[in-house]
Amino acid sequence: MSFREINFDTDVGLQDVTVRTPVNIATIKYWGKRDESLNLPLHSSISITLSMKNMYSQTTARKSDKTSFCINGSYEEPTKRFLRLIKKVEEETGENVNVSVSTHNTFPTAAGLASSASGFAALASAMKLLYKVDNDVSELARLGSGSACRSTKGGFVLWERGDDAAGRDSIATQLAPPSHWPEFRVLVCVVCKDKKAVPSTAGMQRTVETSALMKYRVNNIQGKINAMKVAIRNKDFKMFAEIAMRDSNEMHAVCLDTYPPILYLNSVSYDIMNFVHQYNSTHGVVVGYTFDAGPNAVLFCEATQLNKLKTELEKKFVSETSKVTEIIECEVGCGPLLQC
Repeated sequence: MSFREINFDTDVGLQDVTVRTPVNIATIKYWGKRDESLNLPLHSSISITLSMKNMYSQTTARKSDKTSFCINGSYEEPTKRFLRLIKKVEEETGENVNVSVSTHNTFPTAAGLASSASGFAALASAMKLLYKVDNDVSELARLGSGSACRSTKGGFVLWERGDDAAGRDSIATQLAPPSHWPEFRVLVCVVCKDKKAVPSTAGMQRTVETSALMKYRVNNIQGKINAMKVAIRNKDFKMFAEIAMRDSNEMHAVCLDTYPPILYLNSVSYDIMNFVHQYNSTHGVVVGYTFDAGPNAVLFCEATQLNKLKTELEKKFVSETSKVTEIIECEVGCGPLLQC
């Protein structure tokens, strides 16, 4: 199979499509909603789109007599989030939408590796191509999973909070293409493939309701977003890594401040954090980390540091202790692809 980047202006009106969409990793985290039904965030966020060599969602969708949904080879009842996206397509186009959807991930579902983001970005992309929806594809994807809107763009991506009550301006935009920082590398350290005990949506709601620290985060996060934009624009790795690590730590502190507390990290997560800080104390700030809603670590570095860093990680966390089951190497990647 061969794939090319989707042109959402011209690749429309098709009867069936197969699309691949990437994983994105937030460097300024999305945590907390101001509108549950529309997945509107309390604040903006920034992410990196990962290359699709090893990690992606692939979805085949075609118009049908009735709607069906198959994930990783198993037919399931369409979820509320799935149906919410379909309803939006019907509202925008005036068509009665019945679609057969089959999707699979090349990475664990619900393990804190942004599988829902990639999956709903694929569904939204397919729906836009099949039904000629005028809305930005990231707006459609957001209805399924908030973070999914960022997987509809390549490179370094900003998801705007927006002000419109209907969410029309809460969309993703590209800050810089993959070619902007070709030396940037990402290592995904898989610590645990199990589903997380507290799903992200439930965790966010509990945080918004109970965490005093969350209020501080919302009131002060714009400064970090502005600084991260500067770091990306200037390809300032030290600045980028420090902002990303501090923001990841703050998000998980907010989760701990939630009542009852939400614990996404485990002892291996903290071991990796300590490893990164020890490594940087010797080499300068050449590695950064971030953790989404799960224990799996995502490390950043530049190409000059990659081989040495990966060797040290494999020795400490794979060969000697088996604390990490897999290390997945990625570059900064493009947005959704369409099968030719």
